[in-house]
Amino acid sequence: MTSTEIASTELTSAVLSVPAAVNDAAIAHFAARLAFETDVSDVHADLASGLLGRAFVLVDSRSREAWDQGHIPGAVHLPTREIAPRAADGSISELIPAGAQCVTYCWGPGCNGATRAALELARLGIPVKEMIGGFEYWVREGFGYETRWGLREPATDPLTAPADRAACGC
Repeated sequence: MTSTEIASTELTSAVLSVPAAVNDAAIAHFAARLAFETDVSDVHADLASGLLGRAFVLVDSRSREAWDQGHIPGAVHLPTREIAPRAADGSISELIPAGAQCVTYCWGPGCNGATRAALELARLGIPVKEMIGGFEYWVREGFGYETRWGLREPATDPLTAPADRAACGC
């Protein structure tokens, strides 16, 4: 490719039609995202190392039917619609001890239930992150989950994680 062709390609690039942020803005943006979000691999690593329940409480914000269909081992069931009433009557402390940090999850990327639950918990002054990917990506990455019928060990979807269940290394 000639330099004229390269320059022409750069000028018409859909990706570069809006320039990338400069370092300070990029650092602030990506640091903020990590302050608000975690992913299923990091939650799984903490579950495997025994930190789940000690470092943070994992909150499944879905309905009873969804919980029974499958949930992450060690999670607590707290549907979003129950957060405010349970905070008002004090029973939320049965699931989330004072001073605890939380991670919320819902079905998956197409659902904002975990975001709504995180907002409700933040309004109560509880430090909270959202697990991106939700239950869908937990299962797609091949991590075991509990159902009302017992433990399930799904196959790994090779489009979301290494098929041999090794860490992705990111």
